[in-house]
Amino acid sequence: MESILARALEYTLKYWLKSFTRDQFKLQGRTVQLSNLDINGDALHASLGLPPALNVTTAKVGKLEIILPYLSNVQVDPIVVQIDKLDLVLEENDDLDAYKSTDSAQTPSSPAKGSGYGFADKIADGMTLEIRTVNLLLETHGGARRRGGATWASPMASITIRNLLLYTTNENWQAVNLKEARDFSNDKKFIYVFKKLEWEHLSIDLLPHPDMFAAFSEGAFKDDDGAKRVFFGGERFLEGISGEAYITIQRTDLNSPLGLELQLHIPEAVCPALSEPGLRALLRFFTGLYVCLNRGDVNPNAQERSAEAAGRTLVSIMVDHIFFCIKDTDFQLDLLMQSLLFSRSSLSDGEITKCLTRVMIGGLFLRDTSSRPPCALVQPSMNDAAEEPLSIPDFGKNFCPPIYPLGDDQWKLSDRVPLISLHCLQFLPSPTPPSFSTQTVIDCQPLMIHLQEESCLRISSLLADGIMVNSGDISLDFSINSLELNIKGIDITIPLENQKSNNPSFDNSFTGAKLHIENLFFHESPSLRLKLLNLDKDPACFCLWKGQPIDASQKKWTGGASVLNLSLETRNRNVINDSGLQSSELTCVEVKDACIQVAMVTADGTPLTDVPPPGGVVRVGIACEQYQSNTSVDQLFFVLDLYTYFGIVSEKMAMVGKSKRKKAVKSDGNLIEKVPGDTAVSLAVKNLKLTFLESSIQEIMPLVQFFGEDLFMEVTHRTLGGAMAISSILRWDKVQVDCAETFETNLINSNGKEFCLPKLRPVFWVQKGRNNQPFLNLRMVHVIPYNAQDTECHSVSLSACVAGVRLAGGMNYTESLLHRFGILGPDGGPGVGLSEGLDRLSAGPFSKLFKPSSHKSIEEKDSGYLQLGTPDDVDVLLELKDWLFALEGADVAESLFFNREEGSWHTTFESFKVKANSRKSRLVNGKNNSKHPIESVTVGIFVIIVTVGVEGLKTLKPQQQHKGVVPSNGHKERVEPHGGVDLEADIVLSEDDGVNGVINWVVESLKFSVKHPVEAIVTKDELQHVAKLCKSEVDSMGRITAGVLRVLKLEGSIGQTAMDQLSNLGSEGFDKIFSANSNGSSSVVGLSPSSLLASDDKRSTSLGSTLSSLEVALLDTHTNCTALAANLSTSESTKPHLHSVQELTLKLESMQKLLAKLQTQL
Repeated sequence: MESILARALEYTLKYWLKSFTRDQFKLQGRTVQLSNLDINGDALHASLGLPPALNVTTAKVGKLEIILPYLSNVQVDPIVVQIDKLDLVLEENDDLDAYKSTDSAQTPSSPAKGSGYGFADKIADGMTLEIRTVNLLLETHGGARRRGGATWASPMASITIRNLLLYTTNENWQAVNLKEARDFSNDKKFIYVFKKLEWEHLSIDLLPHPDMFAAFSEGAFKDDDGAKRVFFGGERFLEGISGEAYITIQRTDLNSPLGLELQLHIPEAVCPALSEPGLRALLRFFTGLYVCLNRGDVNPNAQERSAEAAGRTLVSIMVDHIFFCIKDTDFQLDLLMQSLLFSRSSLSDGEITKCLTRVMIGGLFLRDTSSRPPCALVQPSMNDAAEEPLSIPDFGKNFCPPIYPLGDDQWKLSDRVPLISLHCLQFLPSPTPPSFSTQTVIDCQPLMIHLQEESCLRISSLLADGIMVNSGDISLDFSINSLELNIKGIDITIPLENQKSNNPSFDNSFTGAKLHIENLFFHESPSLRLKLLNLDKDPACFCLWKGQPIDASQKKWTGGASVLNLSLETRNRNVINDSGLQSSELTCVEVKDACIQVAMVTADGTPLTDVPPPGGVVRVGIACEQYQSNTSVDQLFFVLDLYTYFGIVSEKMAMVGKSKRKKAVKSDGNLIEKVPGDTAVSLAVKNLKLTFLESSIQEIMPLVQFFGEDLFMEVTHRTLGGAMAISSILRWDKVQVDCAETFETNLINSNGKEFCLPKLRPVFWVQKGRNNQPFLNLRMVHVIPYNAQDTECHSVSLSACVAGVRLAGGMNYTESLLHRFGILGPDGGPGVGLSEGLDRLSAGPFSKLFKPSSHKSIEEKDSGYLQLGTPDDVDVLLELKDWLFALEGADVAESLFFNREEGSWHTTFESFKVKANSRKSRLVNGKNNSKHPIESVTVGIFVIIVTVGVEGLKTLKPQQQHKGVVPSNGHKERVEPHGGVDLEADIVLSEDDGVNGVINWVVESLKFSVKHPVEAIVTKDELQHVAKLCKSEVDSMGRITAGVLRVLKLEGSIGQTAMDQLSNLGSEGFDKIFSANSNGSSSVVGLSPSSLLASDDKRSTSLGSTLSSLEVALLDTHTNCTALAANLSTSESTKPHLHSVQELTLKLESMQKLLAKLQTQL
């Protein structure tokens, strides 16, 4: 029996040790002592289930002592192996083929398993291992050596474990004798071995890589982050961690390895004080470890050295609580994670290995303790999330049969869904398309993020300096991958309290902004079906059609959210929100069902590494179901300031990460060679509502409301050999604009009750016609040549149709709105608010728009831009269909405020078309007067033929009663038969682009026709009223024009005289234009003395008409006053008296306006 036991031990030691001979084995009683032994790295690699890219380069045992049980208890008591010190070195192998060639000779010498479960195997499985100290050095490269970047080399991890104990248990992880432990496998088809691993103390030290010191001696570090990497001399990461692990080994009945499962449990991991350089080193270490575990260039032949490894491997690490504290002089962060689970399952058939990685986090808190007061940067949402089961992707279901035979409870964190869950399936080595190399799904429950400038800059510096994964390190260029990210909700808070002291331009009404997003998602996969882009009907995207094979030359992305809400934090805590409740948040923008989809493919089928692909095809689509905005002036300026602030912070973050990014390689090619050859971008909005408020804090009705439905816009760019074509499509189905009244009046109805007029009225809307045409349909194609000699290919084609427009109000109403909005001031110039806004815009993020563009010389050939003039071929078609608009003067707007439609004059036409066609003919002529030979001079004559036509032009006078239909906007639509006047004019414009550059125009033809009889019934009073309306409208139009010129600061180039004439264009502007000049000269341009007398007669007539109207108004007032006095003397009801008071008030207002007009005329 003793000899059998000795042979069994010799068999086991030959498997685990290198160069072991029988002479080294000397049994002294029940004890065997060995020293200075080298462990077989392949056997250790196979037993631990290490990844192929990680090699065991060194494994040494200082002193090994074997204690044998009594011979009578060999089948019951285990053999105890005691090791005082075990030194291990694990190193990432950059070249797996080299490893195979050097170490393959040692593999056959190892005893092979699979011949049966004998006595030696039972003795080996029942051993108890006690190790006093384990020193493990882990070195990963993270792809740095292949890039030649020693400066980015990840640090090494030195792991020290003390008092490690490994012993055999039963299936319930209880320490029993070996016979009871083996009884579980008696009636099973497999052999199970259960072991439990315990340790008392574990510490992890991060050590700098030796290559970093060599790089430092060469002066490779110049930036601050690089200096922090260089001067990192090592730091203890974790200390005093105890834990336990549960190991399940599954073999066939012939003792062939089948499965290995390791469940490691750590109750608590605490890092009380980690410096900032230490954190940077820790991030680089985890990055290098991630690259080592997921390298896609693993050679399948390298799996031969792990022939003894199990075909199924499952490693899981569970940590109940993790606490990291980063303490530096000016930067302190606290990271708390709860219930962290990391699991990696591997299935190998000898050629391809499938790996499933799962990461689950139950809770996450990130706090900035250096700020005052300390704030939580990242934390779970305070709102209770809906109870939903854990979402597992299809590739993660039933991936690996359970190795532990009594269930898979190790996957369950708790009854609640984890905060963050990640599932990743990877194939090693990377398969060829159309098979996926990796598939990743990330699910996240609602989060709250608090953004602070200093914290964001420091964290971005840490991420840029520590996380440095290049695409070639994980997957090869020809491999295809997929990614799916789902976030149930996210609340991002941006405080700006500290910025107000640094930037006085910030509006003091708001303290910050908050962005609320629900159901945020992002998907990346070449197999996505993008319905928004409609690729199956796009000929240029034939390789992206359904059923076509996918490869690395294609990329597709989609992202979106169900709700996106931007609100501003106000200082006033009593703001009424949309729900009617008091809140400190004011909703600014709300977007529902927003989505963006992107697809691109290379032109030659090569792997897509540059985004966008040069010369390739790119499609971008943006869609939104509903966009709603509530904006005021203060909100607008605050958002612009916020945009400026984000731009400044983004520039700082870009400067922080500049050392991480690769330097751009300068290319000698021009811009045309770098852009895609075929690009299309589309935007679709289903419902659009824009509300412009007068104030964000006070409860005031909106000034303007804009409604839109079914907006679609698309811009495409295509390369056509020597030119490029840019085409645009704009289609809008329905639009409505409601504006506030320019005055507010409380009236009393016939029942004696006081009522208030509605404060909003439609001034612009669309009435659907018989053909159900959209409101706007525009198409434009612009062909631009690349070379100057191909300018004859420069052409523009424009086709636009605007149908069903209804316009209410007039220029008077528009002028009143401009004054109320603060766009125009009391003096007719720009208002105070507009001037301040323009100043802030000119100094803000849009400052470049307010600066004149620099003119470049055409001879600058190195600029890369072609200076093009007027296109040689212009084709324009503008059509207005079924328009109707009203004329309203100031008196009409106030006297007929409750029935404007029936008291206004209307003008309508069925169609208004403008056609413009141009051609440019080049003539060769010209001779020199000198004695030199005749030289030909090319002269281009630019000719434009414009055709203007109106069909069905009609003018409708006011009608108090008529039949009509009432549409949804509340305005009656008159039913009128077809008819009206048709006009058509042909105009020819010619321009000589030679020396003179003179523009000549002539009217070739003018047509006037009437298809149906025209009835014109009008009285003298109606004509006078129409003339009065036109005069008032012209006055307002002139004042608006003058105000716009003053806003654009063009009054100096026009002159003060012209500005004065525009301000009085309707009343006296025309007279001033044709009057004597300012120096007293009596010369008149284009008028005879008789015309001047006629003008004086008109002025006298206008003055007499005004006086007559004033007299009539006085008589009416006297009559009303007399009636009022008579009624007051009686005892009847007071309702008629109140109605009379109302009429008297309106008459007095009319008198005041007539008097003001009389003063102007005098």
